Amino acid sequence: MDLKVLATDLDGTFIPLDDHDDNRRDLSEVQRFLSEHAMELLFVTGRHFASVQDAIAEHRLPSPEWIICDVGTTIMRRVDDAASSNESMQRVQAYHDDLAAIVGPIATTDLMKEFSGIAGSRLQESEKQGAFKLSYYADASHLESILEQFQQKLERIAAPYSIIASVDPFNGDGLIDLLPRGVSKAYALRWWAEHMTVQPEAIVFAGDSGNDLAALTAGYRAIVVHNASDELKQNVTEAHRIAKTDDHVFLASKKATSGVMEGLKHHVTNVR
Repeated sequence: MDLKVLATDLDGTFIPLDDHDDNRRDLSEVQRFLSEHAMELLFVTGRHFASVQDAIAEHRLPSPEWIICDVGTTIMRRVDDAASSNESMQRVQAYHDDLAAIVGPIATTDLMKEFSGIAGSRLQESEKQGAFKLSYYADASHLESILEQFQQKLERIAAPYSIIASVDPFNGDGLIDLLPRGVSKAYALRWWAEHMTVQPEAIVFAGDSGNDLAALTAGYRAIVVHNASDELKQNVTEAHRIAKTDDHVFLASKKATSGVMEGLKHHVTNVR
């Protein structure tokens, strides 16, 4: 089966790194490659929607038809009646309703008081919160113990949420996201694929950080860019080894955008 979709993280993956001319050059090459091979582009990011729009403008990224944002808790789609303004993207209500059914009456605002006062953590800015996403910064040097405290409180109140943690590769901040139970970038991508009747074998996913792990190991063909941590590379490689899908994972020798281009060429050559 031919690859039909590039689903990619943004920061550290699709967005060119500062002072990397090869990344900026390869961004254009990726766009040409996707066009030549009739592949659809899908952003899958931890950013909130307005921040994604800012990134598209700042880095001159192609505008995809679909954006999965807020670490998998929002899906946006382009509509036909507006060409380029923010209004051209609309939230997919069916997905919103799906997550609402998971959490029931317990909103993220109900959780805030439960997690206040955990040493080494602080609430992220209001624009980084969402209807189904509660996000904190955490001291990366004590991330494991902070996570344990979050998990204990979550279990005590039996809230239908789970925790995804990562470390910002640019500033070293620990990041903690509380999402509806079982929801992640991988969950959102699977929901999208099922509703668009896209087979998993037709999707390649590119990422670089901890909140990409679930999608990188969800059965799709995977690209791990070179600037990803050794831990992530090992975890992805091991998961695919256990699943006997070693040929699905590609560890790029190049960083960010250039690694995505390298991985696309590898996968297309090995799939067609």
